[in-house]
Amino acid sequence: MTCNRADCVGRPCAARRGRAFRGGTIRHTRHDPAYYDGCLLPKIAALSEIALFAALSETELQGLAQRALEKRFAADEMLFWEGEACLGIFLIVQGRVKIFRTSPGGREVMLSIEAAPATVAELPLFDGGPYPASVCAMEPVVALFINKNDFQQFCRDNPDVALKVLTVVGRRLRHLVALVESMTFGSVTQRLAKMLLEASKAAGADSFDLPSTHQELASRLGTVREVVSRNLGRFRAQGLIKIQGRQVEIVNRPGLQLEAESQA
Repeated sequence: MTCNRADCVGRPCAARRGRAFRGGTIRHTRHDPAYYDGCLLPKIAALSEIALFAALSETELQGLAQRALEKRFAADEMLFWEGEACLGIFLIVQGRVKIFRTSPGGREVMLSIEAAPATVAELPLFDGGPYPASVCAMEPVVALFINKNDFQQFCRDNPDVALKVLTVVGRRLRHLVALVESMTFGSVTQRLAKMLLEASKAAGADSFDLPSTHQELASRLGTVREVVSRNLGRFRAQGLIKIQGRQVEIVNRPGLQLEAESQA
């Protein structure tokens, strides 16, 4: 079964759901292999949800979609390692990945956790350098991959695209600067309190799920799991938060805010 629409690449079309075929029904889902490679429509829809390309026109999105290839990764599988030559950009359309760096002594420091829709490895596309950090799948991940040379040629052919993309890259750089500052100044207690307040703000409620495991939180804060567990226990003992499984409830926001603003 192939699609005769102009936007389809001519292979079995994942967008044509529920069509009867030889007495049965074919129902493609986003979990099927080659779902995104089967037709341009799912690719365009996925690209439009990614912040990096939010300002692009439909024509520009279609041009990028034609260059994107579907890639799937199992949990704990590496997308790439820091220091490797940049081959292209990964657009996360399903699942979560963690971005981290490893010290010469082997200590892992988590920079961020990115959940779909998101992008990783934007900077090397523009500066020509290697991947500045490692990226690992935290769960099964589906990504769209655009080759570096294809992306750069597309930007040369469409100069406005580069300007739109660089605007978003600039915002991410500012976020990284703030991250470096938070990891350089202030105690682990202060940084953990800030992280809980930010997670609450993102959830729009006092109750929310922990953004990571204690070990992942420790990597993100540049410390060890025991220190994170001890500080969470202290926050709970002081009546600042309640913890039930992975769910956290902030019960004394002014007190937690004071912890976030206190100086070590």
